[in-house]
Amino acid sequence: MRLIRAGLDGPQEAVDEAARVLGEGGIVACLTETYYGLCASYDNDAALERLFALKGAGRGSKPFPLIIGSEDALGIIVQGAGPLFARLARGFWPGPLTLVARARPHLSRRIAREGRVALRMPGASFALALARAFGRPLTATSANPSGLTPATTAARASAYFNGGVDLIVDSGVSSPGPPSTIVDATGDRPVLLREGAVQFGRIERYLSE
Repeated sequence: MRLIRAGLDGPQEAVDEAARVLGEGGIVACLTETYYGLCASYDNDAALERLFALKGAGRGSKPFPLIIGSEDALGIIVQGAGPLFARLARGFWPGPLTLVARARPHLSRRIAREGRVALRMPGASFALALARAFGRPLTATSANPSGLTPATTAARASAYFNGGVDLIVDSGVSSPGPPSTIVDATGDRPVLLREGAVQFGRIERYLSE
């Protein structure tokens, strides 16, 4: 395991190095707009299985949420995003709103279940810079073993996984606050799955405007 220090958007050398690790099947811990997260490429089955083992059996079969760096990456994992999904993405991305969409066939069971996949474009953070540089969807599960408090520092992420990740990017302490809100956007109306950083009432008001 290696550790490098970088701000929220770089330097570019740190972003490029993290992208290289991901491209070689590695796992990177870095800061999202909420907590530190664990990133692996959406299409590397070996990395996804490693990540599942790191998180621990307490996670059960719950799939990992994904992040993207631009809407150009949507077509890789989403099948037929509807008008509700498009409107919520337009109104709240980049930001801490995770949307559930219909998944393309044959995605790993570690990121999709029952034909659905959860994803967001994160707010200003190293994770966003990394997703943009990598160009493909990444996992963004919180950097903690299942059942423990998400890591708010690189040191905590390191202590949790003790060499189990390939690279940790230290961008300082995360801002205190809740995790991302999760909304199912596969139908005509939003369905709240987890209240978080974006209040559901705000989403409802936005849709009623």
